[in-house]
Amino acid sequence: MAFPSRYPSDLIDAVVQRVADARAVKAYGAVTSVARQLNLEPRLVQKWVSKATAPAVPGPDRSAADPREAHLRPGLLRCRFCHQSMPYTDPHDSAPGYQCQPGCRPRPLDAAAIADVVGRAILRQAPRVLPATGAPTPPRLAAVHADRVLARVTVGATAGDITLTWHATPTPMAGGLDAERVRRVNTARGLALTDPLRARQLLHASLAGVDPATAPADPVHAEAATLLAELQLRLGHPADAIGWASYAQQSSTHLHGPTHPRSLHALHLHAIARRRAGHHQGAYHLYRQLGEHLATTIGRHAQPTLAAHATTALVLHALGHCQPARTLLADTITTHHREHPGHPATAHMTQHLTRIWHDCATKGHHHQDG
Repeated sequence: MAFPSRYPSDLIDAVVQRVADARAVKAYGAVTSVARQLNLEPRLVQKWVSKATAPAVPGPDRSAADPREAHLRPGLLRCRFCHQSMPYTDPHDSAPGYQCQPGCRPRPLDAAAIADVVGRAILRQAPRVLPATGAPTPPRLAAVHADRVLARVTVGATAGDITLTWHATPTPMAGGLDAERVRRVNTARGLALTDPLRARQLLHASLAGVDPATAPADPVHAEAATLLAELQLRLGHPADAIGWASYAQQSSTHLHGPTHPRSLHALHLHAIARRRAGHHQGAYHLYRQLGEHLATTIGRHAQPTLAAHATTALVLHALGHCQPARTLLADTITTHHREHPGHPATAHMTQHLTRIWHDCATKGHHHQDG
């Protein structure tokens, strides 16, 4: 089916290439991340990527492996129509397949074809879960590891009509995968200031298999996501920081509560990333939330609370609400000067207020408080 005419082919190619570049760094979340950056529907981006990466010649390579060695774990494959598990069958008089419940499908689906589709997806999106053999892994042998990265495989009318539901994180093999993730996070923290690019690479490795849009709360992943968001901001990539900062905030809030210092730090990172990326509406709500939590935990007149209010005013101005922005900032300056005499932040806030007044005068605004 042709793509909508409003999306030129060169744009589609550029989006597909961007997803491929993102997947070279991390196994999961590339489609969601690129879609958010470009303000596109993730399902549309996934459709473009699937079409671009589909094999040129349909059908599996039957010479790659014995299909009897490549069936999926029982219960993993389910039918899209009856929603029941499809057990593996290996009759003597025909090829191995997956048979649906009585009355649903007239014939079994070819097991080799399904393994080929699933294996290619694993090789493309989660090659790290495969054992290192020194030689290319055939798709149907890669499918043997499907239960480590896939929660469910849903098949439609044909073996090629498959929907994959990925685990938030791969099921680890015997060995210290979690310990390795912790080691990478600790190493990245030490390198963050001296070698940020290497630190970012380690954090991407520690978050391999984690989709920030769907991953469950996890303390190690939350810490790695926080560090990665900080690095992306420092390197000038706020759009790339948003997803990880959002995950860090949600995960920390789930683990520790909304007013825990880690949760507040992640919330602040998320707000900064939204603002720098130009997502002012989202940044406004996040800064409002930050100010409310800080007022509850450290007091309404604490310097960090007032700083959050001042930044909220700046975001309001960026949204075009200059009169409430000026009012909020002026009130914040008065309180800050009274509660923290001599603090340099008062002068910075006053400079911002002057800039907003100048901007209104330049644009010829006439407000009631003028």
